[in-house]
Amino acid sequence: MIPALKRNRQTGYAIRQGSRAMDVIFYILALLVCLATLYPFYFVVIMSISSPSEVAAMNVFWYPKGFFLGSYELIVGDAKMWRAYLNTLVYVTCGTALNCLMAVLGAYPLTVRSLVGRKWLVRYLLIPMYFGGGLIPAYLLVNKLGLYNTMGAIIIPGAVGIWNIILVRTYFQTIPDSLKESAFVDGASHLQLLFKIMIPVSKPIMAVIAIYTIVGIWNNWFDALVYLPNEKLHPLQMYLYRVVVQQTVDLKMLSMEDARSAAANMLTNLQLKYSIIVFTTLPVLFTYPFFQKYFVKGAMLGSLKE
Repeated sequence: MIPALKRNRQTGYAIRQGSRAMDVIFYILALLVCLATLYPFYFVVIMSISSPSEVAAMNVFWYPKGFFLGSYELIVGDAKMWRAYLNTLVYVTCGTALNCLMAVLGAYPLTVRSLVGRKWLVRYLLIPMYFGGGLIPAYLLVNKLGLYNTMGAIIIPGAVGIWNIILVRTYFQTIPDSLKESAFVDGASHLQLLFKIMIPVSKPIMAVIAIYTIVGIWNNWFDALVYLPNEKLHPLQMYLYRVVVQQTVDLKMLSMEDARSAAANMLTNLQLKYSIIVFTTLPVLFTYPFFQKYFVKGAMLGSLKE
């Protein structure tokens, strides 16, 4: 679009890019995209707090009809759900810490120019990033390593992310060489340089890797389906999968004995499914603000220099 000239009292003529009409159109399109993106989650929320009879009749579309939190009371009182919640926290905490550590340890040597075969190692890493052995070899490997039906089956196989290593390596290359050279002049070793200088100045890219890993592990249910026959080790998303897809959990038979008999006649499995979807999604949504400070900067800087 050709820039237009706009009269300015102080500076004479100034260049104004675009037009207000196009700006209004773009804002409207962006608003429509936001509404289309947010409405599904909004729909689940209002369905989870509406009257069970209105939910069963599918009469809720734009705002809650009635107000009922009995389904959340049943969910909170379910011991199996809290066990799955605790398992997920363990998987997320250990998996994220291990993934970040492996990304740093794998990326730093690839930035050392004196490393023999450094470029060939980078090219080699691209092969398993795009080509995997498949589910059966992965299952056999997990079984041979003795990780089957253990928490390690969820944490260890995903500890090394090649894409994360490449991101961290690219970010490390943006750090000035003078900073590294001054550290070596002061007698620092490679480990001291990595943990005392490189990592502290790489908070943006570490935040990017952390949020990607947290969301990935939190939403993961397939690995638990394949490697964890023991329900006591299932993560939260596997519990949600059993509720929504397999329907092997009778939500009307949850704990709270004193309220079960009264709630069984009022609640439907449909509303309880909406409630548990909200309950399992909110923690991830609340995670983003803590990483927002570094997220955009890390995502951009980690992709500019190769």
